[in-house]
Amino acid sequence: MSNQPRQTATYLSKRLAAAGLRPVSRFGQNFLIDLNLVDLIARSAEIRKDDVVLEIGTGVGSLTSRLSDQAGAVLTVEIDNNLHQMASEELAGRPNVKLIHGDALKNKNTLRPEIMENVRDAKSRLGENSRFLLVSNLPYNVATPIISNLLHETPTPDVIVVTIQKEMGDRIVAEPGSKDYGALSVWVQSICDAEIIRILPPTVFWPRPKVHSAIIRLDHRPERRASFADLDHFHATVRSLFFHRRKFLRSVVISAMKGRLDKPQVDAVLQQQGHGETARAEELNLTQIQQLAEALRLAEIAAS
Repeated sequence: MSNQPRQTATYLSKRLAAAGLRPVSRFGQNFLIDLNLVDLIARSAEIRKDDVVLEIGTGVGSLTSRLSDQAGAVLTVEIDNNLHQMASEELAGRPNVKLIHGDALKNKNTLRPEIMENVRDAKSRLGENSRFLLVSNLPYNVATPIISNLLHETPTPDVIVVTIQKEMGDRIVAEPGSKDYGALSVWVQSICDAEIIRILPPTVFWPRPKVHSAIIRLDHRPERRASFADLDHFHATVRSLFFHRRKFLRSVVISAMKGRLDKPQVDAVLQQQGHGETARAEELNLTQIQQLAEALRLAEIAAS
C-alpha cells in the first residue's frame, strides 16, 4: 500500500487547526473517521486497474489515496479551497490522481461539463475495457443531484458506491406502497440494481451529523436503459407523478400534462393502462409506471 493519510478525528482536528480551519457546514463536510469503513467503501466498488474513478468531495484525500492504489485514474473534486490545498499536499506523487477545485454541479440539474470531459478522456486513454465508477463519501447537500444527474450522463457510471444519508438510501431502495417509495426510487431502480451495504451511525463521522448514513451500491444495467425510447421524458414524467404523492393519480397526471393532453385524453390513457379513479402513483410498481410514462409520451406525440 502507498502512503495513506490517517483520517482519524485527532488527525483531522490537528491538521485543520494547524491551518486555522474548521469543517464548513454549508459544504456538508462530515469526515468519515472510521478507517475500516473508508476501506469498506473502496473495497465494495471492486475497482480494477483500468477503471476511471470519480470522487466528489476529496476532503484531505483519505479515500482518494485508497482509490488511487487500485484504479487506473482518479478524478477527485473538492469545492473548499483550503481542503483542496491540503489534499494536493497529501496526494502529491500520485500521477494517476487529478484534483479539480470547484463545485461538481454547474447547477441543480447539470454537472460541471469539465468533469465528464475528464472522465471521457481518461477512459479513452485506459482502453475499451475501462469502466467508469463513482466512489465517494458524498456531501449530504449534493448527494441527490449528483447521483440523479450522473445517471443521465454519457458514459453512465458502471458502478456507484457512495456514503449518503440513510433516509436517501431508504428512498433509493424502497418498494412500491412504502412511505419511502417515490420518484428517486423509480428513477434509480429503472436503470440500476440498488443495495444498501452498511448503515453508519453518526459516531463514525467528524463532526458528527444528526442522522444515520448508509453506504449504498448501484450497478448500472444498460439493457434496462436501452428499453426507454426517451429517457429524459421518462425521468421528467416520474418526477411529476410523485410531485403531489398524496393526490389521486388522475389529478396528478392532468396537472402534469397540462397544455399537452386534455382531460379526456388523460382519462383514455389511464383507462387503457387499467388505473381506476382511486389509484395513486405510490401504489404502482416499476413496470406499471414505465408503461404509463410511455403511454403518455405516445399520446402526446399523437396529439401534437
